[in-house]
Amino acid sequence: MKLNKLTLWNALSIGALVLFSACNETPKDNTPWVDLFDGKTLNGWNQKGGDAKYEVRDGMIVGSTVHDTPNSFMTTDKMYDDFILELDYKVDSSMNSGIQIRSNSFPYYRDGRVHGYQIEIDPSERAWSAGIYDEARRGWLNPMTDNPEAQKAFKQNDWNHYRIEAIGDTIQTWINGVPAANLVDDKTSSGFIALQVHSIGDDKQEGTEIIWKNVKILTDSLEKYNKPSPVKPIVTKNNLTTSEQKDGWKLLWDGQTTDGWRGARLDEFPEKGWKIEDGVLSVLSSGGEESAAGGDIVTKDLYGNFELKVDFKLTEGANSGIKYFVDTDINKGPGSSIGLEYQILDDQRHPDAKLGNHEGSRTVASLYDLIQADPDKPINPIGEWNTARIVSDGNHVEHWLNGVKVLEYERKSDAYKKLVSESKYKKWPNFGESDKGHILLQDHGDLVSFRNIKIREINEENK
Repeated sequence: MKLNKLTLWNALSIGALVLFSACNETPKDNTPWVDLFDGKTLNGWNQKGGDAKYEVRDGMIVGSTVHDTPNSFMTTDKMYDDFILELDYKVDSSMNSGIQIRSNSFPYYRDGRVHGYQIEIDPSERAWSAGIYDEARRGWLNPMTDNPEAQKAFKQNDWNHYRIEAIGDTIQTWINGVPAANLVDDKTSSGFIALQVHSIGDDKQEGTEIIWKNVKILTDSLEKYNKPSPVKPIVTKNNLTTSEQKDGWKLLWDGQTTDGWRGARLDEFPEKGWKIEDGVLSVLSSGGEESAAGGDIVTKDLYGNFELKVDFKLTEGANSGIKYFVDTDINKGPGSSIGLEYQILDDQRHPDAKLGNHEGSRTVASLYDLIQADPDKPINPIGEWNTARIVSDGNHVEHWLNGVKVLEYERKSDAYKKLVSESKYKKWPNFGESDKGHILLQDHGDLVSFRNIKIREINEENK
C-alpha cells in the first residue's frame, strides 16, 4: 500500500502526539489516601473556639473572619496519632492561619481552649509558613528562620500544598514540595486535626477568607510512604524553644552533665543514687528509704523570684518532690534539707496520699503537708511524663500541673504562718520565708525521672 505525503504526515503527527502525551502524563498516585472532607458537607467535623464562619463552597471548605471572637477551629471528630496528611489551601494575604495536628480541647485546660501543634500558614513578610507553633502552650518550636528555601516556596494569592508527617516523636512538613520543618518533640502523641481561622483586630477587615481542599490522610503502612526530610531536626528535649529564649528562660540542667548541681549536703554531685541516660535524670530506687542512696541534689545557685518548669515521670508507688527556698544548712542531720515542697507522688498507691496535716496535703502537686492541690488536677498515668510548674513572685506562689494551676498561696502571710504552725515544719523558725534558696530534687528512695528542667528569673521587666 502506498502512503501519500499527507497520510504519512498525519501518521507521524499522531504518533508524536501520543508519545508526547505519554511522556507528560502525571504518574498515578497509588497511595491509599482517605478523604477527610467529602467535598459536600462538614460531616465528621465540628467547630471549637471562636465563631468564625465555615461553609462548603464548590467542593472546598471556606473559612471567614469575624470580629470580636477568639481563634476558631474546624476540628475532626476523630483523633489521630501517627499519620501523613496532605491538603491544599489558598489564603488572603492579610491573614494568619494554621493547621492543628495532635491537638486537644479539655474543659480543665483554659476553659476548653484548643491547644497543640500548629503547622503555620503565614503570608506575611516573615514567611514562616509550614513552621511549627505550639498553640496555647509553648509558642514557637520550629520557626522558618534558618530555612530560606521553604520561606520562598509559599505562593502569595495562589494555591499552596502542604505535606505533614507525624510519626512517633517526629513531625516533618513540606510546602509545595520543599522540605520545611523537622521537629522532634513528644509533648503530645494524639489529638484531632483542625483548620484555623485566626481572630482579627478592629483594624482588620471582616470576611477575609482562607480556603482548603483535597484534605486527605494516611494512617496505615506509614513506613512505606514516609519521606525522610533533609532538614536538620530541632530537638526540644533539654533545649530552649525559640519562645523560651525570647522570654528569658535558661536551662537549669543541660541534659548531659551534673553541671550546676551538687548533693544537698555535699560539695559535689553524689557518686551514687542518680543516673543520667538519654537526656533523663533519674533518682534510683533504694527500697523507699529516704536519702539512703545518693541523697537529695540542689542547684548551686540560689533563686528568689522565679518561674520553674520540670518534667517528671513516676514509677508505680513512687514518692519524690521538688523543693524551693531550700536552706541546706538548716538541718545537718539525716533526711531531706528543709524547704517548701511541690509534692511528686503516686496518689493511688503510696500511703502518703492519705496522710498530712491537712487532708490531701501530701498528694501530687500539693504544697507538701500544708495545702492540698485541686483534686481535679490533670495527672497523666504512671510511666508517662507530667510537667510541674512553680511560680514564685514576691510572696505569691503558684503550683501548676500539666498547664493547669492547682493551688496558690502567699508566703509570710498570717494564713501561711498558721498552716506552718499546725504542720511538721513548726519547729523551724520562719520556715519557707527566706528571700532566696536552692532548688532541690528529692531522693526519697524511689525511681523517679526528670528532664526539661528550666527556670526564668522574674523581674519588673519580664512580669
